[in-house]
Amino acid sequence: MNLIGHFVDGKRVGGTSSRWGDVFDPATGLRTGAVELASAADVAVAVQAAERAARTWRNASLARRTAVLFAFRELVNSRRDQLAEVITAEHGKVLADAAGEVQRGLEVIEYACGIPSALRGGFSENVSTEVDSYSLRQPLGVVAVISPFNFPVMVPLWFVPVAVAAGNAVVLKPSEKDPSAALLLAEWFAEAGLPDGVLNVVNGDAEAVDALLDHPAVRAVSFVGSTPVARHVYQRGTATGKRVQALGGAKNHMVVLPDADLDLAADAAVNAGFGSAGERCMAISALVAVEPVADELVARIAQRMAGLRTGDGRRGCDMGPLVTAAHAAKVRSYVAAGVRAGAVPVVDGRDVEPDGDPDGFWLGPTLFDHVTPEMSIYTDEIFGPVLSVLRVGSYDEAVELVNASPYGNGTAIFTNDGGAARRFQHEVEVGMVGINVPIPVPMAYYSFGGWKSSLFGDLHAHGADGVAFFTRGKVVTSRWLDPRHGGVNLGFPTQT
Repeated sequence: MNLIGHFVDGKRVGGTSSRWGDVFDPATGLRTGAVELASAADVAVAVQAAERAARTWRNASLARRTAVLFAFRELVNSRRDQLAEVITAEHGKVLADAAGEVQRGLEVIEYACGIPSALRGGFSENVSTEVDSYSLRQPLGVVAVISPFNFPVMVPLWFVPVAVAAGNAVVLKPSEKDPSAALLLAEWFAEAGLPDGVLNVVNGDAEAVDALLDHPAVRAVSFVGSTPVARHVYQRGTATGKRVQALGGAKNHMVVLPDADLDLAADAAVNAGFGSAGERCMAISALVAVEPVADELVARIAQRMAGLRTGDGRRGCDMGPLVTAAHAAKVRSYVAAGVRAGAVPVVDGRDVEPDGDPDGFWLGPTLFDHVTPEMSIYTDEIFGPVLSVLRVGSYDEAVELVNASPYGNGTAIFTNDGGAARRFQHEVEVGMVGINVPIPVPMAYYSFGGWKSSLFGDLHAHGADGVAFFTRGKVVTSRWLDPRHGGVNLGFPTQT
């Protein structure tokens, strides 16, 4: 049995907690490890290590910080296959999908390697006579990152490289469902030359989260997870004076207009609906078909689904299992609720015959037609391989449906009409928009985040927003007197 502890002050350590969580191989249902669930005292030890490290790391030159980031990038790049295997073993997503996750994380590391440019301030000479003003951005100190199970590598890498490059020390709390990848990243950062204590990993559950939110030395918190927990993190964190960015849940729509290329749209719906078993905050879960294309589009999607192979992610399958037995049961309950509510199950994933161990946490791709807005399969974030088709009569009705959702993470439109696409990107109330792109995840030099109940806080992840989040601004007004200047003047200072 693999016993999984923490990484504090440059090494793997055990904690004081007597509580443990189970880690499973989702494709077999076997318990493969036990992860220690940190107590508040364990969290305090990690924060203390980060505090010590932050005092010196904040003064490290930009050249030194970027050298560490470049070395870390090379380690992750050369070991990406190892990292993908760890993701698949604990999360269940297929190896190709896990490799893609690593690649997207690498892109943020590469962005962080350019931190000297991102931290450049402004300078204005002679704002008043012989007075100059300039701006600085400085690190916050100790920051916390709380990441979800669905992307055990990519989401930590959305935040940690930028935070570290900006001069902060980090305490990372990964999901207790798949904790091993985060520990590998911490070890590789240390191997790349990151000083002890600059990155610490504490494994745990809600107790560890609340301990981070309450600790006075933690200056900022980055979180990704469900909307109810994101709201809790934001409210509790800001109540103690912390800066918080809490990315919540989603119900992402894909609008298909009558002039769209239906083959392209069908491919996109399958890829975006069932990749990573639908356990993506950017997954397409609601397809809005503007009539008269629904019948043909549903048929094309079902045809493609018939060729999908669900099974062990290490066997070259298209879709893997869900992350835990409890989560698989929850998603199955939504499928049953959809049937009871009157939605038409075109493809019922409960009938899947997986290419894998029968004790794995299986549910095949599921397609519902004739879904209506009051059904739970539409209103709730299911976080599984369930795609719901809603039929509307016009573009305006489609936009109204999207904007009525309490979520505002991402959405996509499929059309060959440039005017309609331009109007859509302007009118739709979401943070990320795809035009003939089903999963509009921005590149690392742009920022990731939604609107409404999909984001609590003002700044998004990575890109310019990420740098702004992990730093604070300072403006200096400076005057250096030369020998010609002197004398006393008690008048009110004025610009001359």
